[in-house]
Formats: sequence, C-alpha cells, structure tokens
Amino acid sequence: MWLSQGGKESGVKEGSRTSRDAAQAGAESTDGATHATSSWEVVRQTGQTAGVHCGGQFTGCSFGAAAIWQYESLKYRVQSYFNEVRADWLDKLRPQKHGDLRKQVNQWWNSLSEGQRSVTGIIVANALVFCCWRIPVLQHAMVKYFTSDPASKALCWPMLLSTFSHYSLLHMAANMYVLWSFSSSIVNLMGREQFMAVYLSAGVISTFVSYVCKTATGRLGPSLGASGAIMTVLAAVCTKMPEAKLAVIFLPIYTFSAGNALKAIVALDTTGLIMGWRFFDHAAHLGGALFGMWYILYGHELIWKNREPLVKLWHNFRTRGPGTGGSGSL
Repeated sequence: MWLSQGGKESGVKEGSRTSRDAAQAGAESTDGATHATSSWEVVRQTGQTAGVHCGGQFTGCSFGAAAIWQYESLKYRVQSYFNEVRADWLDKLRPQKHGDLRKQVNQWWNSLSEGQRSVTGIIVANALVFCCWRIPVLQHAMVKYFTSDPASKALCWPMLLSTFSHYSLLHMAANMYVLWSFSSSIVNLMGREQFMAVYLSAGVISTFVSYVCKTATGRLGPSLGASGAIMTVLAAVCTKMPEAKLAVIFLPIYTFSAGNALKAIVALDTTGLIMGWRFFDHAAHLGGALFGMWYILYGHELIWKNREPLVKLWHNFRTRGPGTGGSGSL
C-alpha cells in the first residue's frame, strides 16, 4: 500500500515536475523557434533592403547608363572623325616640340590597350580612396560609407563605395594588379561600356551576398575591397576562355589553365565560407565569381542584348526638341 501510495505520490510529484519541465522545454522550444524566425526575418529584411531597393535599382541604372554611354560614344566618334583628320593635318604644319610632357603622356596613353585605358580610372579612384583612409578627420565617414557591414545603418552606399576601398597598400596593389592583368581580355569580350556596368554591378552584388551570409550566420563585421568585383572579371574571362594559360606573378614558369584556376578559387572560397574563415570575405568572392559565370553565359543575352528599346527611347529624346512634336532637333 505504501509502495502504491508512495508510487502514486511520487507519480503526482513526478507528473508535476514533468509538466513543469515540459512547459519549460516548450517555452525554450518556442523561444528557439521565435529566435530562428526572427533571425530569418532579419535576413529577409536585409535581403529586401539591400538586394531589391539598393542592388536591383543600382544594377538597372548601371546597365541603362552604359547603354546610353555606348550610344553617345558611337555618335561622338562619327562626329569627331573629320575633326581628328583636320587636327592631324594641322599638327603636321605646326613645329614639333621636343621633350613636351603632354606629348609623352599622350604617347603613353595611346600605347595602352582599350582595356587598360578603361581600368585606369578605376585604379585612380581606388588610390584616392586609399589616401583618404590616411586623413584622420575622414575616419568616421570612411568607416560608415566605405566599409560594408549589414549591422550598419548605412546599407546602400557602402555596397558600391566599399568596392573602391582598401586600407592596406598590399591589398590594393594585389587587386589592382589582377584587374590590370585581365583588363584587355574582359574589355575585348564585353566592350568598355558593358564592362563598366558589369564591374560596378558586381561590386554591389558581391556585397549583397556578403550581407546575406553574414546576417544568416551571425558573423557580422565590416568588409572592404575590390575582390568581389575582380572575381567577377576573373570568372567571366576564365569561363569564356577556359583553356587560356595563367601563371602566378612570383612563379611565372608554372602555368595552369584558366578553367582549373577558377575551379580551385571557387573550391577555396566555398571551403572558407563553410569553415567560417574570416581572413577574407569568402561570401563576397563567391558572389562575384558566380555572377561573373552567370553573366558571361546568360546575362549578356538577357540584359545587354535587350538594351535596344532604351537606346531607341534615348535616340528619340536626343533628336527631338522639347515641345516641337518631333519637328525640331537638338
């Protein structure tokens, strides 16, 4: 009887404790589910803000501006053809100046490929931002706008500006060397205007991927550098020309195919992302590489080859005077 009663009493106590434990466990489970839900809600909000409102709009504007830029460039080349012929004729009549610095700079500039001339402005912009990091009074603005961090109040502008930002001279030199090395190939593939749209969009898209991964994993922290955009350039060239031979700058005797190089880089960054390595922003690298591969395979057909309606709209705007009903011209 005692055992029975005791057993019953014990059963009541155990039942009460079990009920409390179950309630506590249920509460913890609910808290965990709520935390998981809130975490993914943060990821969703970050993706919506940075991806749709910032990245999508900026990418669209970049390609639209590039299409108009190409139209204006072609028009300018046609209009300036006879002016250039006339200028060459006048140069022959003028006495030659020896040791003219301007002439030497022009000769150097003309000796560059179109790709090298296209990336010179990017390199200069990176150098100027690097110098700004050395000015103490600008430190707060540099951290706010020239580093990308999903925990920052400023999300949109850093997606672009951090692509031109380097704090370390070695980091900047390495990135700019790779960009310079691939500049001729990428511009030959895309043309100057399309390349600029892809490069700027790549910086924004790679930063967006970094935002999402940092928010999802809770590994927050600032990032900066052109590596994501340069990975897009590298991936596009390696995807289009997989049999091209590449070499490491310090080991030029060892060569490897561009296709194998891309596979190795993607594998390394994937491993770094999974393992949580934080020396590089592996998510941004992967985002840039995937965007480069996608664009050279599909994006060019989907985006750039469908620019004709915008170009026609711009052409009509340029050739019609306001309020003339199409009878006037600019």
